[in-house]
This record gives sequence, C-alpha cells and structure tokens, in this order.
Amino acid sequence: MRLPPHILVVNGIKVRRPVFLLGAPHSGADLLARALKRSPGFHVTMGRASVAHVVYAFARKPSIGQTSGAVRVLRDALAESWQVLPRSCGQCAAACREAGGVMSLGPCVATSEVTRFGDGSPDLLYSAPVLLRAFPDARFVQLIRDGRDVVADMLDDPDCLAWFKPVMLSEETEFPNPFLGVNRDEHRDRWKGMPAAGKSALRWRSAVRLSATLRKELPPGQLLTLRYEDLVQRPAEPVAALTEFLETRVSKIGLYAPRVSEVGSWRTRLRPGDLTLVEKVTRQELTRLGYLKR
Repeated sequence: MRLPPHILVVNGIKVRRPVFLLGAPHSGADLLARALKRSPGFHVTMGRASVAHVVYAFARKPSIGQTSGAVRVLRDALAESWQVLPRSCGQCAAACREAGGVMSLGPCVATSEVTRFGDGSPDLLYSAPVLLRAFPDARFVQLIRDGRDVVADMLDDPDCLAWFKPVMLSEETEFPNPFLGVNRDEHRDRWKGMPAAGKSALRWRSAVRLSATLRKELPPGQLLTLRYEDLVQRPAEPVAALTEFLETRVSKIGLYAPRVSEVGSWRTRLRPGDLTLVEKVTRQELTRLGYLKR
C-alpha cells in the first residue's frame, strides 16, 4: 500500500510545488533566484546554513543521500530555512539579502503574501534525487553555461577554490564523487596534482552530466532547462518559458543584477595554459552543448 505524500507546513502555509534551482557553480542559479525572489508570492532562500550543511554532507558523501533518514533531514533543513521570523534575514547570506533588496535583518517577505517556496542554494544539484523524494511535486529549473566562463568565475571565487585543497580527498572519500568530479580512487593523486583550472573543469563536467541525467529521468512538466547566455542576453524568451513552466508571473527585474558576468569573458580571463586544460577536460560536454565546434 502506497503511503500518502508528506505535506510540509511552514508558517501555516502548505508547501506545494516548491521550486529548486540547480546547476554547476556560477551557472546562473543565483541570478534566477533573484528573479524569483522578486516575483509575486515567492519566498526563495539562498545558502541558509541549515540547508548548506545538509547539501554539502550529501555532496561529499553521496551514500548519505541514499539512507532512509535523508529525506527527513533535508525537508527539516528547508523548513527551517523557509520560516518567516522577525529577524529571518539576519541568518541569510549577504548575497541572499542583496538579491531580495533587503536593507534590514528582515523578514524579506510577509507570510500573508507567500504562496510558493523555493531554494537556490549553491550546489543544490547534488541533492536533486533526495529533493525529489522529499517533494514529489517539486519543480526543478537547471541552468547550463559555457564551462569556460564557469571556470573563469570559479578561479575568482575563494569559496570555490577552498574545495580544491588536497585534504578534500581524504581516505574516507567515496567514489565516484560527482561533487569534485572524480570517478575512481585511482584518480585521487592525479586530482591532487591538478591546477585549480583543471579541478574547476572537472566540477563543471560532472555537474552537466548530472543535469543530463535529470533531463532523461524527469518529465518535461517537472524540469526546465535554461541557458545562462539566454538569461543575460535574451531574457524575454527564458522568462516567458519560466512563467509558463511555474504557472506564475516571473519578474525580469532581478536579472539585471549589479554584477553579471559577461558571456564569453573566458577569452580574456583564462590563461592559455588553463584554457587548453579546460577544453581538454570538458571537450565532449562543450561540444555536445554547442559551445565548442566539432
């Protein structure tokens, strides 16, 4: 006998069809979160500690996400993140407060206005299977971006570079490890000796492979794939697609962020040696996605 789906209630509001934004680092999930945060009825969080702790635990040790308690842990973390309290925004990352135009500690929304919840935390992609089990009616939006631009941004991001320390691959590390892009134990030493550009390329490659798997497994009504390049250069079309997909009006204002990385900036930002390595590691995926000619 199939059990009825769990109904999560936050601040007296039933969580129905929550929206989760997925993608490799610097692929535009934060940009899209800005747009949803400023859309009517949405309460979208980004990088709250309660969620980040769980997401990175699943990312670093994938077997945790397959345990019976994973769903409850992630659901509880999101429930805590979505609570609207007098000083809610004080617990949010600066990027989340800025995205919502918050000038104080919060809250950034009124419970009377909230009809839909979402989360655009970094690296949420690695928790996608658990999210689907936790919220069977969830909607997923995944962002794809040229891996060379992704690597250029990652190399300028101290938070991303912090994951590339050799200690990250300890003796307890599980393989394959999609988060770091390392498939086998015998690749451990090779990964430790790679420059940051190569490690960044492996993370992007692994992320787009996970995205491709999701696209095969989820029905069109539950997953929408958008390109970063379209969001920043031709926003009308992806916003229209997103509005139809989520069945709610999506604001374009949030897409005009103060710091939007230029499309194709890898041409001036990546050193020749780093570019050669990145294209070697990601050639198959860059070609398949149309970023690199055959």
